[in-house]
Amino acid sequence: MSLQATLEQVSAIRHALADPAALIGAGGAPAGGVQAPSEASGASAGESSFAAKLQQASAGYESPSVSGVIGSPASSALEAAGSPSVSGVIGSPALSPLEATGEDTPGQRIVAIAESQIGQTEQPPGSNESPAIAEYRTAAAGAIPGAPWCAYFASWVARQAGEPIGEGGQGAGAVSEVWSWAQSSGRAIPNGPGVVPKPGDLIVFGDEHVGIVRDVLPDGQIQTIEGNYENKVAANVRSPTEATGYVEMS
Repeated sequence: MSLQATLEQVSAIRHALADPAALIGAGGAPAGGVQAPSEASGASAGESSFAAKLQQASAGYESPSVSGVIGSPASSALEAAGSPSVSGVIGSPALSPLEATGEDTPGQRIVAIAESQIGQTEQPPGSNESPAIAEYRTAAAGAIPGAPWCAYFASWVARQAGEPIGEGGQGAGAVSEVWSWAQSSGRAIPNGPGVVPKPGDLIVFGDEHVGIVRDVLPDGQIQTIEGNYENKVAANVRSPTEATGYVEMS
C-alpha cells in the first residue's frame, strides 16, 4: 500500500473516532436518535454498524516495514549506512603501512619488511637454522651457518629496504660490527635521557643483541621487531633504558 493511501486510511479512522454518531447514522440508526443498547446482545445495531465501518476503514492498513532501518533487526547500522569493509584499512592484514599511507621512507620500508617476517622460527628450535634464516645470512658477507642470527636479520631487512648495513653494503654478522659501522658513519646514538629513536632505527643491546625499532609508545616504551629473540622473529616491547644505543637508518 502506498504512503498516501495509508495516510488517508489513518485520517478516516481518526474522523470515525472523533464523530462516531456520523458512522452510526450512516449505518441506518433511526432518525429520531440512537437506538438503546440491547441487553441481550450487549451492543446496538448502530454500534455494530460503527464497528463495521471502523473495521472497513482500517482494512488493509499496513504499518511501515522497518526492514533496512538503522537499528532494526532486519538491517544493522553498518548495512544501512553502507559502511565499507575494514579490509585494507591501516592495521589490517590486507594492506601494509606503506600501501595504506602512500608514503615511502627508509624507516617505513624497514618496519614493513621486518613486520612481514614476524613468526619465522628456528627449525628445530635452538638450532639457529631454518630456510628463512639461511636467506637472512645472504645479506652478511662471511655469514656462518648455525651462528646467532640477530645481526643477519637486521642486515637482511636493511638490504631489502635499500639501506644496507656496512661501508660497502656487505651487512654485518655481529652486533659489534653493526655498532662499529654506525660510529664510523655518524649513525650511532648512545642511549641516554631524552633520547627517542625513530621507527626503522636499529636498537642495540651492548655487543649481545640488535633489533629494529617498530614504534615508540606514548609512555616511552619501545616496540621492536627482533630476530633470534626466543628462537624466532618476534614483536617485543622494551623499556627505554634497556638499549645501550640506536643506529639511525634514515
